[in-house]
Amino acid sequence: MRILGIDPALSITGYGAIEATKNRFLLLEAGIIRTSAKDEQTLRLDKIYSEMMELIADIKPEVIVLEKLFAHYRHPTTAYILGQARGVICLAAQRSKVPMVEYAATRIKKSIIGRGLAAKSQVQKMVQSQLGLTSLPKYTDVTDALALAIAHSYISRTANIVKA
Repeated sequence: MRILGIDPALSITGYGAIEATKNRFLLLEAGIIRTSAKDEQTLRLDKIYSEMMELIADIKPEVIVLEKLFAHYRHPTTAYILGQARGVICLAAQRSKVPMVEYAATRIKKSIIGRGLAAKSQVQKMVQSQLGLTSLPKYTDVTDALALAIAHSYISRTANIVKA
């Protein structure tokens, strides 16, 4: 299964694409979409949308995975801005006719580490191990996106076993 994980944000959106087969993962591509704070917000959102459309066309994922939006009441503006970035990513998925799924951060951590409250460093090391990376990606956004893709592989495999 070809899975594209996305860690959305307005400044740096991380992405990671893997090919998942039984117990093996092949890293296809990973990186970031960076926008400049100097640009107008509409231009930044357009860049995320355009680059997502290109990524989807190049990678041809079977599914796109996002982390569910978590909003803290002390930072409503952050949730608002994040929601806009997520919105253009959802639009790109819909326009490309690629199914999209979302998981809570605790579900991602539980499927990768076995504990929903695992530390970010534990998730990073597990992603590095699962993909056979010699070093961690420069941006944690990329590691988070790859964790989403890997977790979806585990979760969807478990769901298929339960259905059978």
